[in-house]
Amino acid sequence: MFNKYLLVITVVILCIFFTIGCATFPEKETEKSKLTVGVVKQTIIKGETNQAEILETFGSPNLVVKNKEENEVWSYNRMSFEHKEDADGIFYIFGTGSRAMTTATTKSFDLIITFDENDIVKDYSVISASY
Repeated sequence: MFNKYLLVITVVILCIFFTIGCATFPEKETEKSKLTVGVVKQTIIKGETNQAEILETFGSPNLVVKNKEENEVWSYNRMSFEHKEDADGIFYIFGTGSRAMTTATTKSFDLIITFDENDIVKDYSVISASY
């Protein structure tokens, strides 16, 4: 009698663990970054855009330095990592005997802005990579 209850309790606990393991949780919504090539091209005009406008659009830079001409240079960096599973997890593995395929993508975006002595954009460059 005791073994029967122990077996039932064990099966129920295992079912709970498998259910929790297969559960998906909604991802937290985050504000979309303004660090994109399109926003950069629309916002930054060499010889016109000032530091206040850059701060308003992109926020505080990740790094501020002075170059050899004593011009201020601001650097913005954004990295993202995306992980995709091509199957429905544990059901797919046990149901078909196949393994779930996963892919990962890393994206990097760098914006480097050089200002003149009047805090106006002198030059900028964008480096975008995906691998």
